[in-house]
Amino acid sequence: MKRAPAMSPDQRRAMIVAAALPLVVEHGAAVTTAQIARAAGIGEGTVFRAFTDKETLLAACMAEALRLDDTLAHIRSIDLDQPLEARLTEAVETLRGYLTRMGAVAGALRATGGLTRGERPPDDTRQQALGSTAEALAGLFAPERDRLRRSPEQLANAFQHLMMAAGRMPADELIDLFLHGALRA
Repeated sequence: MKRAPAMSPDQRRAMIVAAALPLVVEHGAAVTTAQIARAAGIGEGTVFRAFTDKETLLAACMAEALRLDDTLAHIRSIDLDQPLEARLTEAVETLRGYLTRMGAVAGALRATGGLTRGERPPDDTRQQALGSTAEALAGLFAPERDRLRRSPEQLANAFQHLMMAAGRMPADELIDLFLHGALRA
């Protein structure tokens, strides 16, 4: 096996986690460090130089799945010149993609004993994630401020909660319900 390129310890850990995530989704906690090393194109010893043990690596995979920064950056980059419905559709698709990825990792780990139901992010972490998401969503409502019945912040918070409660309701139906209510015109 050829020698892996020089990387900082953080870069090396990030590269290993990126290679491990699809394997964790497929195999859960039963994934082997040998499988992860092969996927990363490194020797198994390199995995253990980057992570003290497999549990630490799996915890890093879960932490990566929970990271919201790319998702929030995408929401913040949504073109505000398009209609509100289109902005919200893109946001719903982005957030559902994040939730699907996070759920796939957590579900695979839980199903194979690598994560128990009691292991959840701390409440302050969850509250911070909800707040950051609502803040990003508020930016999508802001251009319509003069037409809104509530502040962008209130609407973003309500929209986020409705989206989470609505499950797999198609995005266009969810947005129509949110913007136009339950009663027919």
